[in-house]
Amino acid sequence: MASKRLVKELQTFHRDPSSAVLVLEPVSDDDLTNLRAVLKGPDDTAYEGGLFNLSITIPPNYPSTPPSIHFLTPCCHPNVNFKTGEICLDLLKTSWTPAYGVVSTLEAVQQLMGAGGEPDSPLNIDLAKLLRAGDLVGAEGLVRLMTRVHAMGR
Repeated sequence: MASKRLVKELQTFHRDPSSAVLVLEPVSDDDLTNLRAVLKGPDDTAYEGGLFNLSITIPPNYPSTPPSIHFLTPCCHPNVNFKTGEICLDLLKTSWTPAYGVVSTLEAVQQLMGAGGEPDSPLNIDLAKLLRAGDLVGAEGLVRLMTRVHAMGR
């Protein structure tokens, strides 16, 4: 069931691409359970202009279980572990329903980036400290710098 659903999702994506997801493809032709994606940094944010590579692992019981998604490109966000790429997003854990697909989940990750995240349950402690202290200029500067260094190839 997972592969049938996934093939359909990939076909739909190629017919009607997402403005958030620039690339969504299997890592190899013979394995649909490992995908790679390129997510565009949200416009009008400190991530704008960045291209973020993500790894997606589709579990055998997908869509009953959410995909596992991790940033491969370091992403400076309070709800993303800068080193491991782990994402803290309810949709990827407790709020998942089979109504979501891979593309809509990636769009939700982009929305999380644009929303600034939740500094009270952080995976990036340093950025969360800046946000909790009200240092929005410092936090945005750090995000812009890390985006430029890691996601813009400069």
